[in-house]
Amino acid sequence: MIIKELIFLFHINREEDALHFAHLVKQKEASPRELVAQAITRIEKENPALNAVIHPRFEAALKEAETRDFTGKPFGGVPILVKDMGQTLAGEPSTSGSVLLKDAISSQTSHYTQKLLDAGFIVIGQTNVPEFGFKNITDARIFGPSRNPWNPDYSPGGSSGGAGAAVAAGMVPLAGASDGGGSIRIPASFTGLVGLKPTRGRMPVGPGSGRNWQGAAIDFVLTKSIRDTTAMLENMQTVQLSAAFQAPLLPEGFMMNGRRKYKVAYSLQSPILSEVSEEAKTAVMKMVRWLEANGHEVVEKDPDYDGVALMESYYIMNCGETASMLQGMEQNLGRPFTLDDMELITWVLYHAGNKVSAAEYSNTFKRWDAAAEAMAHFHETYDLLLTPTTAEAAPLVDMDWQSADLKAKMANIQEFSASEQQQIVWDMFGLSLPITPFGMQANLTGAPSLSLPIHVTEAGLPLGVQFTAPKGREDWLLGLGEAIEADGLFI
Repeated sequence: MIIKELIFLFHINREEDALHFAHLVKQKEASPRELVAQAITRIEKENPALNAVIHPRFEAALKEAETRDFTGKPFGGVPILVKDMGQTLAGEPSTSGSVLLKDAISSQTSHYTQKLLDAGFIVIGQTNVPEFGFKNITDARIFGPSRNPWNPDYSPGGSSGGAGAAVAAGMVPLAGASDGGGSIRIPASFTGLVGLKPTRGRMPVGPGSGRNWQGAAIDFVLTKSIRDTTAMLENMQTVQLSAAFQAPLLPEGFMMNGRRKYKVAYSLQSPILSEVSEEAKTAVMKMVRWLEANGHEVVEKDPDYDGVALMESYYIMNCGETASMLQGMEQNLGRPFTLDDMELITWVLYHAGNKVSAAEYSNTFKRWDAAAEAMAHFHETYDLLLTPTTAEAAPLVDMDWQSADLKAKMANIQEFSASEQQQIVWDMFGLSLPITPFGMQANLTGAPSLSLPIHVTEAGLPLGVQFTAPKGREDWLLGLGEAIEADGLFI
């Protein structure tokens, strides 16, 4: 009984967001060093139980706090954590949660991280991720599982799970995150945060790469507040000529365009026709009632695309990208990989990717484009689509996701035909995908999608709702989110 009471007492201090701390520095009410020292103290207190931060850089951050010039920087002197996957900083670890890269040190700073530095942030460490970001939970073999500050028996999600746990626990006011299939929005739902996946092409990529997961993946942040999310979008957006995709810059004052009445379609049905919990439906209907009470038109309507076929194409992309990545690493290593070199899911995706044909790989993007066209037609009638962010609240950390028989097939994946391998890939995610079936669609169509923290389950765990807009319409999402937050719906 005492444990249950403690769970319900958990609270996120949304007033202490990044803009709050930036204001303290500008007004000389706090120094960058004081903010960094405070964040270090919080990490040292909370991280042993949550395992959110796996590469601290405290000494370097304290030195930067004293020596860098933060004049005119919108987030000058504010501490931040970045995700240990792609958000690299020269001279710091770059492991992607992988056994193969456990000793890797980055030789360069990513364009994304440089944008953070340009905005005045001080990177104080890196957060935990599943190996190569392949899971909707965070449990890398080399670092162990991250835990949810609402209840440490549960996962904070993935792949930006360490980031979600760190922000919800108050270690930092916001943290770097990325989203290739819901990996910002899933932790947002599970830990009670604001999670925006921006429009494809909105954020910097590279150097050395013009796209991430063929445009499905994008970097951004997990925040406590809409105003932080908005300010980060303003400061991080870019038009990068070397990138494969671009989105026109949102104009100054774009939030004014988001303050209007919307026609909203809502759906309670999983895109892969899996079960949706009553708690998730309750969260959506709570949002529906608020929308109607505030003058928005709301209609129950499902988008018209084949969600199962779209997920199958997503897995083919995962396989192809994994094979491409690991083939290059294998050449550099100078020997064939064994199962000991990687986790079982990575092993399966690698070998299945080796048997994906060029034609099959190309056809996946035809499915993505068809879904994008279907959603464009959908948005001609409906401004926004409202769904659960996740079909359930966070799963237990010690959940076993595959049976012994399936694990045996996974370990011997190279012995199966290409079609059999794809079935094993589907089965491998057979228990985890139904918990988070609402994330991937926006990644594959390129649309912006926003998770908002408006519901707490009877078990004391947060559960988000998700709004998806047409490409380029983050202003609609954030304008609506601002009104929802101002009306006190955030948990």
